Amino acid sequence: MQLASPYQQIFVAQNIIPQKSHEKGRGEAGEMASLRSLCPPATPKPSSAVRSTPPVVFAGRRKWAESGRRTRGVVASRLGADGSDPLLQAALRAASLRFQESLLPDPLFVDPYSGCLLSPTVSHEDLEDKCLPSLRHYRWTTKYIDDKLLALLGTMDELRQIVLLTDGMDTRPYRLSWPCSCIIFDISPQSVFNVASKKLKGTGAKIGRNCNLVHVPLESIDLQAALYKKGFSGNMPSLWAIQGLPISTLTSLKGILSLVSSSTKKGSILMGELPAFLTGTEFETKEKRHQWTDKLFMSHGFRVNVVGYNEIAKNMHLDESFDDTKNIVFSAEQLRFSDAEMESWRAHLERIEEEGDEEGFEEL
Repeated sequence: MQLASPYQQIFVAQNIIPQKSHEKGRGEAGEMASLRSLCPPATPKPSSAVRSTPPVVFAGRRKWAESGRRTRGVVASRLGADGSDPLLQAALRAASLRFQESLLPDPLFVDPYSGCLLSPTVSHEDLEDKCLPSLRHYRWTTKYIDDKLLALLGTMDELRQIVLLTDGMDTRPYRLSWPCSCIIFDISPQSVFNVASKKLKGTGAKIGRNCNLVHVPLESIDLQAALYKKGFSGNMPSLWAIQGLPISTLTSLKGILSLVSSSTKKGSILMGELPAFLTGTEFETKEKRHQWTDKLFMSHGFRVNVVGYNEIAKNMHLDESFDDTKNIVFSAEQLRFSDAEMESWRAHLERIEEEGDEEGFEEL
């Protein structure tokens, strides 16, 4: 059977995608339980919004220029030799795309830390047939998410909780300028996050002033409980962004949407990118893609807006045309109350009832 996307080929090859027969009959509990199987246990154009680049980060750039190796082939050759972990390899390939963009004369964004995550041990061919989309596709999506995050943070004064659902090597906590007192929660594979943290030591990668970065392992048995234990509050607004999270099945995606829906305060925002192969079929038209996405998100309490790549290009004043129906870029608003809000209302109503009972007793 021919797979719908190169993404899916990688997951099937590594036995990450279960057979569809295992997904049938699962309810909401199955969706949440599927989060545990997302990964194996154990392992802007530059502007004032972007943090300054530490000199140490691009120290290797001059060396490559001198030796005539500052090309895409060299970038790909820095992927590293950890071929046994598909999640780590996918994260490294995403870092290599960010590194390629950062080397362009007029980049849409600059990731000064991406080069530190790579390693000079693998040949260029290792990049060619992997699961990530094209550089142009990836750079547009990354730029869109960067700008959307900062724009929303600039208009919502009470917004201080940011949740990034990532591949473990997302450098946004270090390269974007966050408002003071933000808490950034990174939900990603523990092993990949550990590798990234180790490689970033000594590079000057730091979180913004009075901000904190908290990692929540994707492998957690109960992600919502783990998130709350790290300090997240469902009674306060939050901003969620998803890019690179290793979601392999539609059931897993529904589990993520259930997690966000039950955790986020009404009015909170979820944005990002999803591979369209999760639908199980290619979209014939944009309308069908939008209808499917709207139905899926609304079933979890979100009002969603699907963003086309041509719209992204227009907003970035790019004279390019690119329409890819194999990926879904979106922004969604939470319409439901979170579990924490519902619990607060329940406790409030109980207090009112108790006070009413006490007043009635006193009258008697």
